Amino acid sequence: MRQPAHGGNLAWAAALAGCPPDAILDFSASISPLGPPNSAIAAIKSQIGNLKHYPDPNYSELRLALSHFHQLPSEWILPGNGSAELLTLIGRELAQLAATILITPAFGDYYRTLAAYNANVLECPLSLVTGHWSLFLDKGQRTKDKGLLLNNPHNPTGKLFTRDSILPYVEQFALVVVDEAFMDFVPPNEEQSLIPVVQEYPNLVVLRSLTKFYSLPGLRLGYAIAHPDCLAKWQLWRDPWPVNTLAAVAAIAALQDTEFQQQTWAWLPPARNQLFQGLAEIPGLQPQASAANFLLVESQESTSQLQQQLLKYHQILIRDCLSFKELGDRFFRVAVREESDNQRLLTALKES
Repeated sequence: MRQPAHGGNLAWAAALAGCPPDAILDFSASISPLGPPNSAIAAIKSQIGNLKHYPDPNYSELRLALSHFHQLPSEWILPGNGSAELLTLIGRELAQLAATILITPAFGDYYRTLAAYNANVLECPLSLVTGHWSLFLDKGQRTKDKGLLLNNPHNPTGKLFTRDSILPYVEQFALVVVDEAFMDFVPPNEEQSLIPVVQEYPNLVVLRSLTKFYSLPGLRLGYAIAHPDCLAKWQLWRDPWPVNTLAAVAAIAALQDTEFQQQTWAWLPPARNQLFQGLAEIPGLQPQASAANFLLVESQESTSQLQQQLLKYHQILIRDCLSFKELGDRFFRVAVREESDNQRLLTALKES
């Protein structure tokens, strides 16, 4: 079976480990271990009877819930079949520009969507200086005929860029796309989302995902926030009813579940710190500071070999970074899970 480019491929991991998929402890997919919220599950059950009807093609209730959540007019919001579908629409948009500046290492789906439309890609690597990743774009690359694509917090490094560090670039590019798939994990008093300023910049697109924070990757739900003219154009490009009925009602319930949100913000920092400290104490491993629910770890040994050892002897799956060509076989990424799972990983790493 071909080695996956994404995390979370339990069928591949189970085949290698020689065990059922549900026996794998998955650290490769950065999904919160606290969900899905009970409110979302209840909402799904309440709508089973409506599966005989088509969804509302305008997703009025979902857009209204997102409108209230972000304090934005609903016409600035476009729900999608995960952020992957929306990325495909954005790739078509970016391909119409002279070039797209891609901040690297980059999420593999960015390459997929840009290649699908033969976009001209110019890679701009983050610099790792004294253990800290920094964003700096050469002035020669900042022109009004190009696009810029990046994520914040950055995947796979976990680096959180400040809003003020990104805003100057919004004024210097034709189109700026900021993928905030992991921003929900940053507490409100620390988050650096560009959503509060999106109405000031018609060339700014912000992508969000509801699958990671609320543990709903199987439902496939994300949304784009951008100028209504842009969203109306994308609506014409795509298939009708991209979001199913169950995903829509689960999202509405999750957005209103403030108790679950507070629980997640209280859980993550100490759990992430526990995992970070444990990794730092293992010889040959150097974890990177992160604002998200995952940690990037530099290793002195081959991480693909380490991945296979953890699977065969401990039924634990970590995310190798071979798909990030700038990182290669000397980095791996792990999700932050609950304390007992984190400890099981640390014990296995010490024995490997």
